[in-house]
Amino acid sequence: MRWLLALVPISLAMEYLFHAPPTWVFVVSVLAIVPLASMVKDATEQIASRMGSTIGGLLNVSFGNAAELILALFVLAAGEVAVAKAQITGSLIGNSLLGLGLGATFGGIGRIKQTFNRERVGVLSSLLVLVVFALLIPAMFDYTERGIKNVPDPTSLDERMSLGVSVVLILIYVANLVYTLVTHRDAFAASDEAEENHDEHLPQVPLWRAIATLLGATVLVAIEAEMISGGLDAASSSLGLSKFFLGITVLAVVGNAAEYLSAVYFARKGRMDLVMGITLGSTIQVALLVAPILVISSFFLGHPMTLVFRSPLELVAVAAAAFAVNAISQDGSTNWFEGVLLLGVYLILCIAFFYVTP
Repeated sequence: MRWLLALVPISLAMEYLFHAPPTWVFVVSVLAIVPLASMVKDATEQIASRMGSTIGGLLNVSFGNAAELILALFVLAAGEVAVAKAQITGSLIGNSLLGLGLGATFGGIGRIKQTFNRERVGVLSSLLVLVVFALLIPAMFDYTERGIKNVPDPTSLDERMSLGVSVVLILIYVANLVYTLVTHRDAFAASDEAEENHDEHLPQVPLWRAIATLLGATVLVAIEAEMISGGLDAASSSLGLSKFFLGITVLAVVGNAAEYLSAVYFARKGRMDLVMGITLGSTIQVALLVAPILVISSFFLGHPMTLVFRSPLELVAVAAAAFAVNAISQDGSTNWFEGVLLLGVYLILCIAFFYVTP
């Protein structure tokens, strides 16, 4: 994947020196952000490995979705609120269906089954159900309030409702960190040992270099994100794809591509606990941290964003992902066929999103 780093200077030259067509800049920048997101993740792990289990775990979860958050913030700043929401939905179903599906499929080849820590996955599955309710309630609130004729400004109510829900989600996220990193740390000891070896395939580098890499890669992600958001309209028109579809598929996947590859890598090593932690953990982080931060930040950016999603299909997609994950994780094991089922659900949803009216 690191060879894609060559696209970073190419994309910058196309944008600032040659003033290439926005569609070409968009495509190259999308590809360039994939290795940058991986660099941010790897540098974070290098730093976290030197900070102890609690602080290191906190650092990992704080920066785990940094590239995705930065990209969504720039899309939101460009006024593409619906696209930012679509990116959130795409990340939720991409991590839980595509990422986990790839891991279970490739990890299950040549094995009867792979087992994992049921208690940890049970917590993550419960949080997925919470996510469904957290997204369903604002939608139902909007539906009921708009049906009342005397409500002067239902949009304002949606915004205040979403702010309140976002604060609650962040508090639940903090409580989840306390639960997994402090009060019930022993329950996740086996998984934590696997996570300590998460970056064993990476060469150890000096701390100062890891910090410099993290800062430099984050800045480059921001620059690439700005170019992506700037070329979104042109790319949508040239490619014949709606901005909604680009957001829910392309933009959602590029920020998490490194995690999908990691899921496949560790699944082949037989570390299904780690695969579950990577994919479902990232899903929870998007729902309980990234989405609320976007909602709160949107009011400062001048483009208020609510948790009332554009299409009911987005709610159905998140609910389907939560149901599918709960269904395959109940017995504490996975096999390649269950992975294929998850991938099938993801592809069906993508087909449906392709035909959603812009």
